[in-house]
This record gives sequence, C-alpha cells and structure tokens, in this order.
Amino acid sequence: MNSAQCIVQSEQRRAVDSTYSLPAIHYPLFLAALAAQDPQIAAVFKRPFDEQVAFFRGKLGNLVPTQTWRDLQGAAQDRGFMVAGAAKADLLADLAGAIDKAGAEGETLDAFRRRFRDIVSKHGWHGWTGEGTKAGEAWRTRAIYQTNLQTSYAAGRLAQLERGDYPLWLYKHSPASKEPRLDHLSWDGLVLPPDHAFWEQHSPPNGFGCKCRVVGVRSPAQAQRLGGNPDKSPPRGWDEIDPATGAQTGIGEGWGYKPGGTVLDTVRSLSRKLDLLPAQPSVALIQEWLRTASFADWFANPREAWPLVRLPDDDVKALGAQTSIASLSAETVAKQKREHPELPPREYLAAQRVVDEPTAKAQQGISMLYIKEEVTDETGGHVLVVRATQSGNTIFVRSYRRLSRQQALRDAEIQRLLRRGRN
Repeated sequence: MNSAQCIVQSEQRRAVDSTYSLPAIHYPLFLAALAAQDPQIAAVFKRPFDEQVAFFRGKLGNLVPTQTWRDLQGAAQDRGFMVAGAAKADLLADLAGAIDKAGAEGETLDAFRRRFRDIVSKHGWHGWTGEGTKAGEAWRTRAIYQTNLQTSYAAGRLAQLERGDYPLWLYKHSPASKEPRLDHLSWDGLVLPPDHAFWEQHSPPNGFGCKCRVVGVRSPAQAQRLGGNPDKSPPRGWDEIDPATGAQTGIGEGWGYKPGGTVLDTVRSLSRKLDLLPAQPSVALIQEWLRTASFADWFANPREAWPLVRLPDDDVKALGAQTSIASLSAETVAKQKREHPELPPREYLAAQRVVDEPTAKAQQGISMLYIKEEVTDETGGHVLVVRATQSGNTIFVRSYRRLSRQQALRDAEIQRLLRRGRN
C-alpha cells in the first residue's frame, strides 16, 4: 500500500462517525487603468488590493437587463451588473466581459471603445443612448468605462479603510476636475469619524464622473498635513433631500449610497450562482473572495457557508451532485479551528490547487478525497475531503489539513510504492 492509499484509508476511518448538516487577475494593470483616468488614484493608492476586483467580479453572476439607468440604482449596483438599455443576457455578458478585461488587463478607454463597437455589431444592438454620432458614442463609452472602474475602486478602497480601522476619514475633492461641482468642493477637507451619517450617502463617487476620494487618517494633525480641516463641519443643509434626485443635496441621482458597502453580502448572495459561470471565471472569483479581509472576518465568526473550491466536472458527475462548488460550513470551520489551528485563513487559497493538481484522489460513495504532495518549508502538501449531500444539491468541505512534511519527504519510499501500485 502506498503513502497516498494510507492517507485515503485514514481519512475514511476518520469520516465514519462524522456527519455534517447544512447550516484571477493582474492587479497592477488594473490600477494602471484607473490611474490613466485619474492621476490622484495613482498618487494615493500605489499597491493593488483584492477587494477591488472581487467587487466587480462579484457582479458578473447577476447580469440585470434594463431599459434605463434608473432600473438599477443605489446599493443594488453592488450586487448586479447593468448597462442602460441592454436587455439581452448574451449582450450583457459580453459587455461585462469587456469591462472586466479593461480592468484586469489594463485596457485603455480607446481599446474598450473598439471592443464596445464589436459587441454592438455582433448583437445588432440599436437604440442605445449616444448611438448615431461620434460624440454620442464617445460620451456613452466613457460613462460605462469610467463608472465601472471608479465604483470598483471606491468599493475596494472602502474595504481597506474599514480594515485599517482609521478613527477619522478625510474627504478630498479632486483638483483634476476642470469644472468642479460646488457642493463637492464644499466638502473638501472634511474630517469625520467613519460612523458619521455623512458617509452613508457621501462616500465617493457622488455622481457620474466624480473623482472625489476618501483618505483614512489616524489623528487631526495627520488630517491637517493632508489638507484637511478637523474643525470644519458639513455645510448647512448637507443632509436635506433634493426632490429632483431623491438623494441628499449635491449627490447625483442614483449615487446616494456607499459603493461596496455590501461586499460580504455580495459573496453570500452570488455564491449560489457560481455554477452559472464558466469554470475559470468561477474559480477566479472564489480565489478573490478568499483573499479579501471579508473571508478572514467570516472565518473568525462564520455564519452560513463560504465557497472554497470548484470541482472538475468528472468528479461532480461521479458524486452525483448538482453543483460543482464545495463550500465551508460554519460547523466545518469550528472543527478546523479545533483540529487544525495551524492553518491560517490565507492557506485556504491552496485548496483549489489540491483539487486541480492532485497527487492522488479517491472516492467513497458521496465523498471525494484529494491529496497534493508538495514539499515546502512549512508543509508537505495538503489533504482535502469533500462530501455531497444525499440530494446532491450541495457539496461541503469535510476537512482540510496539511500533509506531514516528514511523510512527503520520504521520496524514495513514496516513489517505490507508487511504482509498485502501477505495476
């Protein structure tokens, strides 16, 4: 019996008394695309961050057909992707892919415009606002491109501000604005705590093309050094509702919300739709979610379930399952913390490699075990066990642990036994 078979039998014995109940992207290029639109972004935020891409890709599983841009407003935009007037699913899918490519590969606005024209021609899309003139197309494509890149930046930035636990936030108006909006300019330099009601509707962007931003600061003195005024108060009437927009004064219609404020809710709401995406976008999205601070926060206090890996189609068929996504339940996380406390949240990223590149694999009924022997300074690899429910509607992770480095280092014995097993 070889090393892998021993582990298989061990895991099968461990599973006898156990039952479980229900409870990818090039970031520097993504930032380069943003910086090309607003140099302030490059100056303020010089390193890539996971939440930004996770936010946009989290919307790809919910393509919302619309007639006008008013059909999807406010926080609903955190959970769905729309382009005003695009009602067909295949058209929306191609437009979403073009935006994703612009962000992930750093495509310029001109490159996006060429892709936009190809998509419009392919689907025979007519009647969209801006159609028919060069100026109209230029305006419409810029609006689509900039709005998606800027809101994804804002959402990722919000996640970092909250994770940084800054006691104060500083509102900064962009000096790059050639025609500043007077209301936005009046908020420049405001220094307020994160829980102030001002931020609920005034977290940038606050309208189409708005390039304002928020900076986290540790003290009033630091805020002053960055151009803030700790003694400044929001102008009188800042929280009054403008009947023309339905939002507070100075906020564009449909922009009175905090972009990205529902990232964790997005993970939950879209988890069930991962099967609808092609394999690679689905895996990339799960990986992005695992990299975010939201996963670490969930792992510390788990509720419901979190998607961990996507299984190959052949394995899904062998298990008789109706889904390809294996999730971590709150019960499994409690068991993991108890039996494998050495595994930090970031190590769960490696689980997909165990599934994609197993050294050995074994099935017992509705359970599947994956082994990945890979010697590093910390471990000799990993072992992952998943199990489908009797209905096949759900697959849960039963256990995930490191493979003993000492065991994996016995290369000669392992190779000899594996060769014997093949003869």
